[in-house]
Amino acid sequence: MIAQKYLHLAVIFKASNLNYGEGVGNILTLKKVTTEGENYSYISRQALRYDVVRMLNELCGYRLTDVDRQAGVIQFAEHATIKDFPEIDFFGYMKTTTSNKIRKAVVRLTDAVSLEPFYNELEFATNKGLADRIPNNVGNDIFQAEIHRSYYCYTLTCNLEEIGVDPIYEIVLDNTERSNRVKCLLNVIKLLNRDIRGKRENLSPLFVIGGLYDVGNPFFYNRIKLSFTKDKIMLNEKLINSTLAIKTFENTVGQQSMLGYIDGEFSNIDDIDIKDKFPIEDFFTKLNEKIDNFYNGLK
Repeated sequence: MIAQKYLHLAVIFKASNLNYGEGVGNILTLKKVTTEGENYSYISRQALRYDVVRMLNELCGYRLTDVDRQAGVIQFAEHATIKDFPEIDFFGYMKTTTSNKIRKAVVRLTDAVSLEPFYNELEFATNKGLADRIPNNVGNDIFQAEIHRSYYCYTLTCNLEEIGVDPIYEIVLDNTERSNRVKCLLNVIKLLNRDIRGKRENLSPLFVIGGLYDVGNPFFYNRIKLSFTKDKIMLNEKLINSTLAIKTFENTVGQQSMLGYIDGEFSNIDDIDIKDKFPIEDFFTKLNEKIDNFYNGLK
């Protein structure tokens, strides 16, 4: 029997104005990508990684990895290993102080791309609150910022066998620690948020689909789309169901998948061909059980 050692999740959340690029004049511009003839805002993989690492520190007490500038560039310190720093266990490192040491990322994140087009909406703002404090002030600074409130989707993929293992430093962590690290990462995904421009945005899942698989392919990447009517928001169940029907080795993608959802958000959850459908909290509870079972079965 082929081991189901690959974790894959696709997550939908709803938020606004999450990642700005370089401004043009006095206009703050959102990061955007063009596809299917439309502009879509997105949150870069690096921005998502930043908030995941921040919350690994806040929720789990994981130390931020030590860095230095000995080789002329800012990079992870030579003494920093995956034993002490889960950040580089998940996301890898490159060190060039004495010799090149490279460990590729085990946890792979994608950009979170909006599921609704961007229609060039702008927010007009000034610094009037501060300017009015200056006696006899006759003006204030004006600026504009692109705004976009939308559903977003991103995916996460990792090989569970590679968590807690670094052949460069000859480190192999015990299976309990490996399991705990993955479960902590999942807890961060469940509770993810982002601070930007004086507000905290909720990036926790409204919908999540995934599980443990015998193939490390991000099956649901670019497979999540939405449609809108006057009173309904619907997932493209045909696209999802076609993906679920794909056979890997002994099983289909659907047989290896679970689905989690916030009740009342999407109207056609029942049309998706997955047996195991749970509220979000139950989804992550079941997934944590699968993680424990996987590492308990490793020798």
